[in-house]
Formats: sequence, structure tokens, C-alpha cells
Amino acid sequence: MASDTDFTLSLRRLAAYLACMTLRAKFWETVPLGQMTEAEWEALCDGCGKCCLNKLEDIDTGELLFTRVACRLFDDATCRCSNYAERKTLVPECVVLTPETLDEIAYWMPETCAYRRLHEGRALPRWHPLITGDCHSTHRAGISMLGKTVSEQSLDVEAWEDYPLEEHDQS
Repeated sequence: MASDTDFTLSLRRLAAYLACMTLRAKFWETVPLGQMTEAEWEALCDGCGKCCLNKLEDIDTGELLFTRVACRLFDDATCRCSNYAERKTLVPECVVLTPETLDEIAYWMPETCAYRRLHEGRALPRWHPLITGDCHSTHRAGISMLGKTVSEQSLDVEAWEDYPLEEHDQS
């Protein structure tokens, strides 16, 4: 007998499958970011979770310090936002990534980010789920922040610099 959890997972898989059916073949190679459908735009996310990490910017130099301190909505066990639909309401400082905002914020996205890479005219990395067909390939490649973060709720802002993102997690 199937449990409620199994049923929920089956519904999620079905929803993901149906969303993929609306994607054009290799759309990321042919469709400009601003002309992608919502499903295509969302499919670009590799699920690494790095965009949900807090970054510190030096006002004088503009240098960024990527930290392992995650947004309070970040789920460290799934590398996803725990309330994606309402994130901007619950976390007003959350930056919503769109084709229109990329010019302004791409510099603080990780080097591996599909949105940043495509914006800069680069290809998707070989481990990206759209290339591999495996939604867990980002985790398997060691690119994601799965199990590597500290919640911002457990730290004072002054302590964030004590949790730098390791160099190998930035690329």
C-alpha cells in the first residue's frame, strides 16, 4: 500500500514530467533568455542552491565574499526554497531573477549558474540536469550546497564572514 509520502512524490514527478513536455528541444542553445517560456526559464535552474546564499560586498572595493550562510527559507536537505511561490513576500530582500534583472545582478550569481553562463554567452556545464537528463546530477557532481550551509537564523550578521564559501564550492 502506498503511503502519503509516496503519493506526494509521485505527483511531484508527474508535475515535473508534464512541465518537461512543454520544453523545446535544447531550448537553451537557441532561445534567447528573454524569449523563454516560464517552464523553460525555471528549467535552467540546476538546483545548486548557491543563489540562496548570503553574499557580503565590500563597499570600497566591490569585492564579493560568498558565504555558506543560507537564506532562512533555504532547505539544506533539498537545495530548494521551502516556499518558492511566496519567497519575495516572506523575504523582501530576496532578489527575483528575471531576464530583465540579469544585467544588474549576474555578477553575484555563481560562475556555474546557468542563467549567468547563458547571459555571458557560455554553454551549460556538462553536469547540468538539462544536459544529463538527471535531476540529481548537480549534487552528484559536487556542485550543490546540499548539506553544506548554515541558516542565517542561527547567526548574527556580523558572524557571516566567518562562514566563507570554500573555493571548490564556488566553481
